[in-house]
Amino acid sequence: MTEKQYSPSAKEKKISSKKPEGQKPISEVSKSVEEKKSEVKEEKKKTAEKKVEIVPKDKAVVRGNSMRLSLKHCISICKMLKGKTPEKAVEFLEGVARGKVAVNMKGREVAHQKGKGVSGAKYPKKAALEIIELIKQLNANANVNQIEEPVIVVAKANTAARPWRRDRRKAKRCHVYLEVKAKLKKNEEKK
Repeated sequence: MTEKQYSPSAKEKKISSKKPEGQKPISEVSKSVEEKKSEVKEEKKKTAEKKVEIVPKDKAVVRGNSMRLSLKHCISICKMLKGKTPEKAVEFLEGVARGKVAVNMKGREVAHQKGKGVSGAKYPKKAALEIIELIKQLNANANVNQIEEPVIVVAKANTAARPWRRDRRKAKRCHVYLEVKAKLKKNEEKK
């Protein structure tokens, strides 16, 4: 290509030099854009200064989806957790993980364990450690929702989709759902 193709002709120079009416020079446009940006920033600061009131909720929830745990162990642990505070539940599960406290598995064919009133029980350590993490998250959610004296009201374990493993076996999976509400006083329960 030659220079002739790159250089504009005299006609094109005249057309490009003409400015359409009503168009501002670039320096004025950039100033107006900067002013608009500063106005937007000031508006954002004003909205940030306004305090947002957090409405306290009556419950806090945590879900463990498709956890690699035995459904049988999770169901038994969830039965033991109902009615306990998150702190007591963590203590209980730490005892299970250490092998000091057994989890009742009534109706299952499991061996008897030491302790008064324990018919058939086990020490599901892996499930206990995983559920401890869920309970810690549940306690944090209760603090955010401003729940005083939280108590575990709902604790349930359900079956999850079980993916295939090697040798035509299915893997263990379960969902765990925990819910906490504020502890009711005796006077409030009667109403």
